[in-house]
Amino acid sequence: MIFLFDHSTLEPLNRIAFRLFGLEVYWYGICIALGATLALLFGLHTAKRLNVDQNKLIDGFLWGLIVGVLGARLWYVIFEWENYANNPLSIITGFRDGGLAIHGAVFAAAIYAFIYCKIRKVNFIKVLELFAPGFLIGQICGRWGNFFNQEAHGGLVPGGTLDAQREWLLSHGIPRFITDQMYITDLEPGVVDQIGYYHPTFYYEFLWNVTGLIGIILMRKFWKKYWIGDAAIVYLIWYAIGRYMIEGMRTDSLYILGLRTAQLTSIIMFIAGVVLLVLRRVYKFYPVSYKDFAGEE
Repeated sequence: MIFLFDHSTLEPLNRIAFRLFGLEVYWYGICIALGATLALLFGLHTAKRLNVDQNKLIDGFLWGLIVGVLGARLWYVIFEWENYANNPLSIITGFRDGGLAIHGAVFAAAIYAFIYCKIRKVNFIKVLELFAPGFLIGQICGRWGNFFNQEAHGGLVPGGTLDAQREWLLSHGIPRFITDQMYITDLEPGVVDQIGYYHPTFYYEFLWNVTGLIGIILMRKFWKKYWIGDAAIVYLIWYAIGRYMIEGMRTDSLYILGLRTAQLTSIIMFIAGVVLLVLRRVYKFYPVSYKDFAGEE
C-alpha cells in the first residue's frame, strides 16, 4: 500500500495558550495547574471519607504545591547545571519553558508532608493515602504539558521513510493529533538528531499513570486487605516500574555518573516500595482496611 502524506503541512502546536495583560500563559503551566486542582479535589473527597480535617489539608496542600514545584525545579537544575551555570537567572525565568523533574517533587513534598503532619497533628498515614493518588493525577495532567512543548519524547520510531514512521504510530493506536505533534523538525543534538516522527513517551507514561490510578481506586473499593496508606506503596512500586521502562526510550534523560538518573531513582523507589510493603504486613503497622473504615480517628 502506498501511503502518501504531505508532512510539510504539519506545524507544532503553539505552546502559548493566551496572553493576559501582556503576560504569556503557556499550556505547560495550565496543565500543571489543572493537575494540581484535580489532585486537591480528589484528595478532599478522600479526606472526607477518612475523617481528615479538610481545612488543614487545603492549608498544607497550598504550601506543599510550592515546595513540590521548587523540589522538581531544583532536582532538574542540579542534574542540568551546565545549562544554567552561565545564566543562573534562567533557573527562575525559564520556569514556563519546562525543566521540572517529578522525582524532586515527590521527595520534597513527602518530607514537607511529614513535617506538616507532625506540626498540625494530622495522621501521616492517612495523608499518604491522599498524597499518592494526587501525584498520579498531577502527573497525568502534567504530561500533556510535555505534549504541547514537544518534549519528554523518545527516539525515532521504526521506519525508513517519514510515511513509514507516521504509519507505525497510527497503526499502534497513537491518536492522530499526537502523531502530528510527534513530527519534530526542530533539531537539538542528542535529543532530536534528524527530522522525523518520535516516540510519544509522555503519552506512554500518561497511560501507565492512568492505569495506576484506576488500580488504586479499584483496590480501595474491592480489596479488604488494602490498608489506608497503601496508596503510597502502590505508587512507589507502580510508578517505578513504568518510569524505568519508559525512561530507557527517552532522548532527554538526566544523567549521573553515566547512568540515567530517573532509572536509578526508579530502582531505589521500587526497592523501597517492596520493603515497606513487606515490613508493613509483617509488623501489622496501622492495619486499617480502607474498604471497611468506619470513620473513627
